[in-house]
Amino acid sequence: MEFLQQFANALTQGSIYALIALGYTMVYGVLRLINFAHGDIYMLGAFIGLFTAKLTGAFAASQNSVAVSPFATILIFIAAMLGSALVGMLIERFAYRPLRGAPRLTVLITAIGVSMLLEYGGQMAFSPDPQGFPALIPERNMVESGSFSLSLVQFVIVGAAFALMIGLQMLVNKTKVGRAMRAVSLDRAAASLMGIDTNRIIAFTFALGSALAAAAGVLNSIYQPSIDPLMGVNVGLRAFVAAVLGGIGNIPGAVVGGLLMGFAETATVAAGLSQYRDAVAFGILILVLIVRPAGILGRSVAEKV
Repeated sequence: MEFLQQFANALTQGSIYALIALGYTMVYGVLRLINFAHGDIYMLGAFIGLFTAKLTGAFAASQNSVAVSPFATILIFIAAMLGSALVGMLIERFAYRPLRGAPRLTVLITAIGVSMLLEYGGQMAFSPDPQGFPALIPERNMVESGSFSLSLVQFVIVGAAFALMIGLQMLVNKTKVGRAMRAVSLDRAAASLMGIDTNRIIAFTFALGSALAAAAGVLNSIYQPSIDPLMGVNVGLRAFVAAVLGGIGNIPGAVVGGLLMGFAETATVAAGLSQYRDAVAFGILILVLIVRPAGILGRSVAEKV
């Protein structure tokens, strides 16, 4: 039973990491850019969700132990995803697009600068103190047997995360915009010559990745109901490790990497070594990259320099 409990915990945390890692891997796939501000978009999504909850009365209802309506919960998710998608597009338009032909080091420093702007701007706008997040999903167990329990919150997190991941895979593989994204990823110049509006596709990719990060932010805030402007730093870093671990630029790889990160972290905590969970995660990354530098599902590609 103890193993089942840890498995459920790992799957829940790994699903959240996988959603964030998808944003890293999609942006890298189409632009060859590591968007270090992505973890802060995750934070922004959680705060947009919080303020939407306050506007809709869901926060007050939760404080008074009144069940939040499913409509309000869905509205909070949609608002967080749309708001974060807009911020992602603005970041791409005003921070990254002007540097499209600049050296990679310049773009990397800009990404770090955008990340710090969001973090410390968030402290000014939201206060640096942790804030409580409303219980949007009833706190009850769906399964309870001995030392094993599966809560409704965990079930919804895993279900929503996998639904979003499957939806993304279908969008990329089955739709016209998905084909355009794959074309831009393979050869941006050739895609442009074939009539694809590469700027629009890149902006859409940023919006999509940011929306997934926001969904992860709201889901994790329901699971661990405390948010602050620096909450995206460590989580974003672990999700980046997950993306590299699975093979950055590869969507199934990001999912695999995120789940592996969740299982590695949970196993470390279960062993009583919670203070070493980051060291274990990065240790696994180093070992995988020594054996397979492109990541678990990635492919080594010759690159012009």
